Formats: sequence, C-alpha cells, structure tokens
Amino acid sequence: MSAFVMLAANGWTQSAFTLADAKIYALDNNLSVKNAENDNEYAYQRYIEIRGMGLPQVDFQGSFSNFINLPVQVVDASFINPSAPEGSTIEFVAGTKYSSAGTLQASQLLFNGSYIIGLKAANYLTKFQETASNITKEDVLFNVIQAYQLTSVAKENIAFVDSMVLITEQLIDKQENYLELGLMKQEDFDQLKYSLLTAKNSQLAAELQYKNALSVLKYAMGYPIEQNLEITENPDQLIAQPSLSNGSIQSNLTYSLLEKQVTLSELNIQNNRFQNLPTLSAFFQQTYNAFRNEFNFFANEKWYPQTLWGLQLNVPIFSGLTRKAVTAQSRITLMNDQNKLEQMEQTLKFQVDQAQNNLEGARSQNEMQKANVALARSLYENAITKEEVGNGNSIIVTQQYNQLIMAQAQYTGTLIELFQAQLSLDKIYNNILPNE
Repeated sequence: MSAFVMLAANGWTQSAFTLADAKIYALDNNLSVKNAENDNEYAYQRYIEIRGMGLPQVDFQGSFSNFINLPVQVVDASFINPSAPEGSTIEFVAGTKYSSAGTLQASQLLFNGSYIIGLKAANYLTKFQETASNITKEDVLFNVIQAYQLTSVAKENIAFVDSMVLITEQLIDKQENYLELGLMKQEDFDQLKYSLLTAKNSQLAAELQYKNALSVLKYAMGYPIEQNLEITENPDQLIAQPSLSNGSIQSNLTYSLLEKQVTLSELNIQNNRFQNLPTLSAFFQQTYNAFRNEFNFFANEKWYPQTLWGLQLNVPIFSGLTRKAVTAQSRITLMNDQNKLEQMEQTLKFQVDQAQNNLEGARSQNEMQKANVALARSLYENAITKEEVGNGNSIIVTQQYNQLIMAQAQYTGTLIELFQAQLSLDKIYNNILPNE
C-alpha cells in the first residue's frame, strides 16, 4: 500500500514517501491538478451543450390575461344595420374579460453546416483540453521530482556533515590529553576547535537547507505544511531509476498541444466556409386557447385548439463581405499556428541537443567528483590518524578537512546538475507523466 493511501486510511500526521508515492499524492492533492481536471469536465460539458443544439428542442409557453377594460371596436354602422345613415359608426365591446393560452412547440435542426463542424470542433476541443491538463500535471510532477531530488541531496549532505562533526569531536577529545601533558601546542589545539566550530556551522546550514527543501516538496505535492514528511530514497536510488536518454519530440506535450491547435484552426476555417450554406429546420406547434367572462378555466368549458407545423429555410446571400473577411482571418491564424508548430519543433531539437550534452557532462563530472570525495576523505582520515599518534600537524588536518568539505560541495553540485539534466530530457520526451 502506498504511503499516501496509508495516510488517508489511518489518519497519520506523518508519513514516509518514495518518489513514486510523492508523485501519486501530488496528482491526487495538488490544487493545480484539481483545476486541470475541472477544466477537462468543463470542456466535456461544453461539448454536450453544443451537441444538444442539434437535438429536438421542446418548449411550453402559458399565458393568462385579465382585461380590466375590454377593448372597444368601432365599425361603420352599416356593417351591423344596412339602413343606418351613411357615415355613422357603432361601437361595441369585443372579447371576454379573461383569456388563457397554452402552447407546446417542438423544433428540430435538419441541416446546418456550421453546426456539423462546430460539433466536431467541440469534440476535438475536449482532447485539446486533456493535453493542456496533462501539461499542468507534468509541471506539477516536474516540481515534485525536482523538490524530492533536492531534498534527498540535502538529507545526504546532513549525514555527511554530521559525520564530520563526530570525527572532529572525537579527535578533539583525544588530543585534549596531549594538550594537558604538554605534548601539543595550544595553537594546534585551537586550530582543531576552529575546525569543529566550522563543522557545526556547516551542520546548521545543512539542516536549514534540508528543512527548506522539504517545505518546497510539501508545497509541490499539496501536502499539509504543518505535518511531518519523510523521504525514503537517497540520491543513488534516484539516479538508478529508469529514464529516457532519447525518444521522439513528437511525444512532447507542448508539441502535441500545438498540433491540436493547428487542427482546431483548420476546423475553424471549415466552420466559416459552412456558414455560407443554407440552414433548414422544422417545427411543430400545438396551441390551446380559452376565453371566459368568468374565471372558470378549470371548469368543463371549451378550449380552442390550433395545430401547425412548418419548415424554415435561411439562405445567406450577402453579408457585406463580413464572412469573407472572417474566413481570411482564420486562414492567417492557421498559418501562424503552423509556424508556431514548426518553431516548437526546432526549439525542441535544440533543447534535446543541449540536454543530452548537459546530461553527458553531468554524468562525467559526477563520477569524477565522487572519486574526489573518496580521495579527499582518505587523505583527511590519514591526517587524523597521524595527528592522533602525534606524527601529524593540526594545520594539515585543517587543510585536508577544508579540501574534503570543498570536494563534497562540488560533488553535491554535480549531483544536482545530473538530476536537472535528466529531468529536462525526460520532460522533452514526455517521460514524467505515468503511462496510462
């Protein structure tokens, strides 16, 4: 069971994480990843919305009218009484005090070229959004991996500094007897104490560096800052994990996103062209009307039905060259997107070349510095041994100590450079996200 699953199941306030566990935890808890998932759902619901425009649309409308003053109609008097004087009029109240109507209307889009392309584009937009979300996830995991690696290096550095403090303390304890017996100069003894203070200062700096790196890791994972977190893998274990040294730049997520953008621009051109085609839709309407002088619509009185159906055709003829201009703009957008895709391909090739060179150089430097650390440690231990038996010199011990510290610092730098070079190459080849 992974660490974060145990954390959730048991309610632990602290947990130990491998790099794999940290990545899984981040995908489940980082807020940027959650927003990316929400964006995926939003794009899908947008597709559902557009698809629904081509499905039957059914509406119901109801109305009720209460005429406080009934409308008065005025007509020629001869319309009612043929013998009425010429030019005379007659007025009468028309209608009833109350009226009500209920209308059920259904419509169906039969043909709309723009809708067909729009539906296709909306469906493809969900794939576009998935790639965009994967880029967000990749960025999150990139930060998690980088933070985990730095934390692992910082933790190993603490172990190294702790060992230096311990060795120096043991040496001082032994040399103190020589000082008391007058077999050692106070100046040489003070030199050893200076080395110890330097080591303890390095110890404090290493602990601070580790705490800061751990905080960065928690933030990248979306892990509670106030809770304890332990990492379980050391730099050697991280270096041994599989990664890519070559691959296809077409698998790069940013490249894939730009490819999809080109496709969307092509669909946009088709959509603008199809807007010049006719639109045909059908409709059906059923209406019931009631007229009352008393408010008795729920009584067994007559309602007058009206039923009709029809077709509606809309043929674009002339838009003042608007549609032509819009289509031209979409072509320009497509050309720009194609240029961006080509530019990204060139950029990725350049980045691959740089990353591979950096990786090769970092590996070589790391191996040499690892050997330098081993050699410097051996020289330092020999100097300590001579000092313990009275054949050494505290100044030489200090020099060898400083040499070892410098070698370790350089080794740590090459280790970070090695991690960074490999991580950059993995990102180019889309080797950071877990395979689905």
